Amino acid sequence: MEAPRVSEDVDHDPEAQVSAEVRERAVALVLEQVEQYSSQWEAICSVAAKVNVSSETLRKWVRQVEVDAGARPGATSEESEELKRLRREVAELRRANEILKAASAFFARELDPRLPHS
Repeated sequence: MEAPRVSEDVDHDPEAQVSAEVRERAVALVLEQVEQYSSQWEAICSVAAKVNVSSETLRKWVRQVEVDAGARPGATSEESEELKRLRREVAELRRANEILKAASAFFARELDPRLPHS
């Protein structure tokens, strides 16, 4: 059974090319069938082969669902997204700050006859 794929992702992230529906179903299958295997890893390997994703990718999805459910320590998906957003915002503010510093220095030189002009 081949997993349906979403159109090519801009970042070329293979994980992002698998639809959310396939991810959710694959994780659900692992969690439902784990008792039928000797380990969770064995269940992950079995399901990964059926949905055409790597075992490691599926393991990461399962771990994230466990974190989101509070069954495992770590940053939830929501917290990770918020952290990414805040890091982007900080980077943008730092760029804006550098521009303002440069503009301030430029105008200070232009307005102060004691400072050398460029």
